[in-house]
Amino acid sequence: MTSQRDPAEDPDFDLGSARVCAIVNMGSGREAGDDIADKLRTALHGRVAALEVRGTGQGDDLPAMARAAVAEGFDLIVAAGGDGTQAAVAGAVAGTEAAMAVIPGGTFNYFARDLGSGETVEAALGIFDAPRIRRVHVGEMNGMIFLNNVSFGAYPEILRRRESIYRRWGRSRLAAYWSAVAALWTLRRPLRLTARANGEERHFTTALAFVAKSAYQLDTFGLEGADCVRRGQLALLLARAKRPGPLVRSALRLALGKTARYADFDLICADEFELETVPRHEYVAHDGEKTWMDSPFRIRVRHGALKVLVPAESGGRDAG
Repeated sequence: MTSQRDPAEDPDFDLGSARVCAIVNMGSGREAGDDIADKLRTALHGRVAALEVRGTGQGDDLPAMARAAVAEGFDLIVAAGGDGTQAAVAGAVAGTEAAMAVIPGGTFNYFARDLGSGETVEAALGIFDAPRIRRVHVGEMNGMIFLNNVSFGAYPEILRRRESIYRRWGRSRLAAYWSAVAALWTLRRPLRLTARANGEERHFTTALAFVAKSAYQLDTFGLEGADCVRRGQLALLLARAKRPGPLVRSALRLALGKTARYADFDLICADEFELETVPRHEYVAHDGEKTWMDSPFRIRVRHGALKVLVPAESGGRDAG
């Protein structure tokens, strides 16, 4: 698999002279935030010029904490948590001189897996043994950075159901998949969407639309569009299903790796999109989080905008 990074990779990262701020989402995933913070302190003790570990149990605090760390001049911001945590930190770090390190602490950890930096906390700590900087592309929607995808229609409702199921049954991938089925069965209305890209305007009625930045995630679900991402573009996928029954069947095909790709989704690849939705005030999912936002949604790629720490031996996957 070809990595979609800039041709030039930055030199080895001088960890010994770096001021490091580690931001830990205490509420992410299945591993306790306190344990992750302790592992970070142990891994970095005596290896960096300065280290601060800052934890929060409130996801809303993460963007402000990351912006503060950048403003205070930290050289490296370590983001420990799930994909939402990584995106919140990336939003503050992208386009600055600071670099970011990814410690997976969520349920799916697509960005960490996409980078090839490790799927567990212990594996990811290996980035500090022989670190290098890789510049990767990020997505941006109306000024908000995303790393994996933004989605409209059914998926934000899936996330809402997921939280209630997590509270009752605990965090697991099985619980996440069950929340998807439960949400899809109760879907009440399709989404009307106008997409402008590549000089064309197209109109869709769909139960689910999403813009993907992660080739790894698309490959995982057997969806088209990964090649677009590897070329440095974004992939807009629109489910042809408009009602619960067909959408659930499509979701089951995804889960079983038997997606009828072109039959299930329309695909548009582009560097930039403008999407208008009806209703205008739309519940939007972004990297596992959800927010009410107003259309039109202007979405683009910011090429090489984020500096990420990776192990020297890592070839990466498709995060760039």
